[in-house]
Amino acid sequence: MADERTRYFRQLGRLRRSARRWSVTAGGLGGAAAVLTPYAGLGLPDAAWAAGAGGALVLAAWRWIDLRALAARPAPPELDPAEAAARSRARLVAAVERLPVGPGVLAEVRRVRSRMALRGTSAAEPWARLDRAALTLAGMTGRLTGLAEPALLEAAEADRSLRDLAAKVASVERALRVAPAAARPPLAEAHRTLTGQLEQGVAAYERLVVAAAGYVAEDARPDADHPAASRLTEATDLLHGVAGALSELRGVGTPLRTP
Repeated sequence: MADERTRYFRQLGRLRRSARRWSVTAGGLGGAAAVLTPYAGLGLPDAAWAAGAGGALVLAAWRWIDLRALAARPAPPELDPAEAAARSRARLVAAVERLPVGPGVLAEVRRVRSRMALRGTSAAEPWARLDRAALTLAGMTGRLTGLAEPALLEAAEADRSLRDLAAKVASVERALRVAPAAARPPLAEAHRTLTGQLEQGVAAYERLVVAAAGYVAEDARPDADHPAASRLTEATDLLHGVAGALSELRGVGTPLRTP
């Protein structure tokens, strides 16, 4: 979707082309009527030429009036380049989200961008562990129902909080690299504190994922044999019985040979 300034000039160009097209049409039809009418007098064909010329002339006049009215309005101000880029990016994201695989593609792009932003910092390794654990938990989401649903909500909130904490660790670490010597001790202490919190949070998240896997495994484990295995066993026994019966029938139907 174009911005207001682009739409203004696009509409202006359309009106100008339309006004010129109808002016040419009106001139052609009017000239034809002026040349052809004196030869045979006025008749139905001449009336058609004249009516066409008059209609084209009226439409051309309307288009020129609309063009002048639009041109008299001031053009919308030009967008700031940063704002224009942001709007273009938002339109692209909206277009991709409408595709069947769009949300998944956008999520992967955001993950890669976040990982690249943390590259070279101490937050990169905990973030990678958190990302692997989050993907593992996402694969079990459909089976974590009932009593496990509150845990999913807590996990989603913890995921957002830990990713934000990883970004803070990276920011403090980068500031620590360029800070003067006098300002480094408090920054280093803050970095150690944040890093410790990030490590603890990621470890707790991983334990939650392990517990969720145990819940899924326990919930899916039947009390006896799996129903599919039981049905396959019954089918196997049935086939063995049918094969034995066919073998006996063949023996009965074969005549005995006399020596």
